[in-house]
Amino acid sequence: MAENRRWWALVVIALAQLMVVLDMTIVNIALPSAQADLNMSDGNRQWVITAYTLAFGGLLLLGGRIADLAGRKNTFMIGLLGFAAASALGGAASGQGMLFGARALQGVFAALLAPSALSLLATTFTDPKDRGRAFGVFGAIVGAGAAIGLLAGGFLTEYLDWRWCLYVNVPIALIAFAGAWALLAPGERHPDAHLDVPGALLGSGGMLALVYGFSEAESRGWGDALVLALLFGGLALLALFGLWQTRARVPLLPMTVVKDRQRVGAFLTVLLVTVGMFGVFLFLTYYMQGVLGYSPVRTGLAYLPLTAGMIVGSTQIAARLLNKVPPRTLMVPGLLLAAGALALIAQVGVEPAYASHVLPGMIMLGLGMGTAMMTSVSLATGSVAPRDSGAASATFNTAQQVGGSIGTALLNTIAASVTSRYLTAHGGPGVNRRALQAEATVHGFNVATWWAMGALLLAALIAGVVVDAPRAPVPRGAEPAPEPVESRAG
Repeated sequence: MAENRRWWALVVIALAQLMVVLDMTIVNIALPSAQADLNMSDGNRQWVITAYTLAFGGLLLLGGRIADLAGRKNTFMIGLLGFAAASALGGAASGQGMLFGARALQGVFAALLAPSALSLLATTFTDPKDRGRAFGVFGAIVGAGAAIGLLAGGFLTEYLDWRWCLYVNVPIALIAFAGAWALLAPGERHPDAHLDVPGALLGSGGMLALVYGFSEAESRGWGDALVLALLFGGLALLALFGLWQTRARVPLLPMTVVKDRQRVGAFLTVLLVTVGMFGVFLFLTYYMQGVLGYSPVRTGLAYLPLTAGMIVGSTQIAARLLNKVPPRTLMVPGLLLAAGALALIAQVGVEPAYASHVLPGMIMLGLGMGTAMMTSVSLATGSVAPRDSGAASATFNTAQQVGGSIGTALLNTIAASVTSRYLTAHGGPGVNRRALQAEATVHGFNVATWWAMGALLLAALIAGVVVDAPRAPVPRGAEPAPEPVESRAG
């Protein structure tokens, strides 16, 4: 009975994580409908996505510390209820400001929910064999959640209304809340895990400035004074955050979390992977709808091979081999396969190329990402002291969210700039403006996708050089005497 209870607990944790991850992309396909309904400008529409990912990524470390202080089950359940309420508010939005605010509020509660979910998973499954299977399921959700969001967004937008892309979270969150109430064991509290408010302000402010700077570069240009001030100011704030963490009495990000070579490799890998991935999702969606003329549902269905590939890569490749081979022998080939997929996708033209380029690219991308992401999840949370489990989980999620935010803003800026230059260079009397616009748009997507491929190649290099463990780490909860010495505050 206890064994079955653990696996049902995994279902609850996975359901909550799926909701959090898919909400980063479920509104993508619905965005044109929401923009028209709420009279959003082209410059403002990106905040439907960015308001969520910024609040999420910027507050994750603080959310992880709250989980350590108040107990993971408590913050998990509070996060679920808050996420449901924010989703209902967003679905009922009467204007763009209300929608942006609701999306940011979703991000706030997701920052409570996500680190609690990952640390609950790490402390529930401590047996190496069961841990591999559990993290295989979790890794598949982390990897495939974005694609599932695009599929769900297509169906909900076409057959119901764009608002249901937000309303759908309410029943999911309530089901997960009931399951958590019944199945999850009370989380251990660490009263000495005080909140580092200055660290939260510096870290969140730095990430907000960076992403906002990348976003503004599209309209203002890279040499604009405001853009440069935001980018350099963001870097300065993050540097101050790092300095403060070495001096804070109870740091938001304990140095024990980032001094571990394997975890640092996993964090950097995930950051770079999501920099590339989220921009590509955006480009493929606009390519299929805007260039190929796909409906929202057809666009969502077109992502199914990617989802299937991620599930196979995570549960059938990485989960089976994780405890048998060094982690980098899974991560590096997976990332190289994904980079090869982007190289194939980056060669599409205005003619239909789904079967010849996009489909095989999606399958390769799914297999590679599923294998690499599941392994990264295990590295990021393994062998961390129980009192720092929330912080380690939050750092992993922060890398994912910040990478997605920066990637969307940066790659979208690159694509828009390249498209604009192409139109200027090839325009003239007698030119078919509609055909030229399609060519320019696809060319911009292609160039940005090559940059995304570069991010994956850099991730593969980091994984190959930094990650050198002979096997995936064993969680502290599996050892006879957990946290014997790591009781220092910082």
